[in-house]
Amino acid sequence: MLNRLRLGTKLNLILLVVFLIIVVVNGIILSQILQKNAEQEITSKAALLIETMGSVRDYTSTQINPELAPRLETEDQFLPQTVPGYSAREVFENLRKREQYRDFFYKEATLNPTNLRDKADTFESEIVNQFRNQSTLKEQSGFRSLAGGDIFYVARPIAISNQTCLRCHSTPAAAPKSQLISYGSDNGFGWKLNEIVGAKIVSVPASKILADARRLQLLVIGILTAGCVIAIIILNLFLRISIVKPLTEMSQWSKALSTGNTSDEFKHVAKDEIGILATSLNRLKVSLEMAMNMLNPNNPS
Repeated sequence: MLNRLRLGTKLNLILLVVFLIIVVVNGIILSQILQKNAEQEITSKAALLIETMGSVRDYTSTQINPELAPRLETEDQFLPQTVPGYSAREVFENLRKREQYRDFFYKEATLNPTNLRDKADTFESEIVNQFRNQSTLKEQSGFRSLAGGDIFYVARPIAISNQTCLRCHSTPAAAPKSQLISYGSDNGFGWKLNEIVGAKIVSVPASKILADARRLQLLVIGILTAGCVIAIIILNLFLRISIVKPLTEMSQWSKALSTGNTSDEFKHVAKDEIGILATSLNRLKVSLEMAMNMLNPNNPS
């Protein structure tokens, strides 16, 4: 079948196959690179935020809590500003008021929290239990599908490393009166020193970043495909002008020569391979004329 095709058609088929391979291979490689870069961008954002929340917690523990702790026994309402988790949550909620961080979330998911808003759901409870069961595990991360789209989360354990934390979480009898007034005596007690009670979890929206990566991939593949199409068109024009047209003219000239028309020479200005072939054919024409004259001595030419 290929033997019946014209030279230009064969060349176009070869170019098409080569360009398809280039587009597919580059598309796969580009997809992996963009996916990796997108995941790195998401991970970097989540890591920065969780480190920031850790710093807010440390500041509250060392600077705010010592100043406000004495008032817990005298105030009618509990002062949540003394709790590191509350400070981190409030700072993050202020951050979420900005449009670009609206879909970011921070939660100190706890198995037995004082404030029920921090109660861990089923997925978060699994994370906390993994931290509890693996003491060497210091961080977990991954993707999670929610109704609003995919998110990337980073989680780190919350351990009771300070004896002062047990003042509010050991037994109701030891807890400040203001805490019992605000939250009651049913939740947030029974914690032990060095026990992992929850996990700090930062959630970063991943759908938009991954979608942007896919759009960039399609854009680059589209540009690459357009470049290949333009290259094929240019190569076709070059092929037609430099090879196909001279060969067609040479074929017509040779056909005329075979019928005895030896008056014209084949003219090809370029000194490329086609020009070398044209020179050879002209020499062949001269040799043919000489042979014909030798066979027909009465020929006046």
